[in-house]
Amino acid sequence: MAKSKNHTNHNQNRKDHRNGIYRPKKYRHESRRGVCQKFLRNQKHALKGNLSTADQLARANERSEKRLALRTKFAEFRKKKAATKKP
Repeated sequence: MAKSKNHTNHNQNRKDHRNGIYRPKKYRHESRRGVCQKFLRNQKHALKGNLSTADQLARANERSEKRLALRTKFAEFRKKKAATKKP
C-alpha cells in the first residue's frame, strides 16, 4: 500500500496575496479584555492621581517662574560677591 500525502502548501501563498496581506489595525485604546484584574484595579487607583492637562501646564509655568526667580537672585548675589572681591 502506498503512503498517503501528509502535507502541501500549494497555491496557499497566491490565495493569501490576492486581497493583500495587511498588518493588524492599531487602535488608539487597546481593549482591556483578558488583562489581569489585579493590575486593572491598581491602574484605576493610580490614574486618579494624575493631573489634567490644564493643571499640568499651570504647575509647569509656576515651576519655571520659580526657577527664573532663583536664577536672577543668584546672579545678583554673584555680582555682589564679585564686586566685593575686586578692591
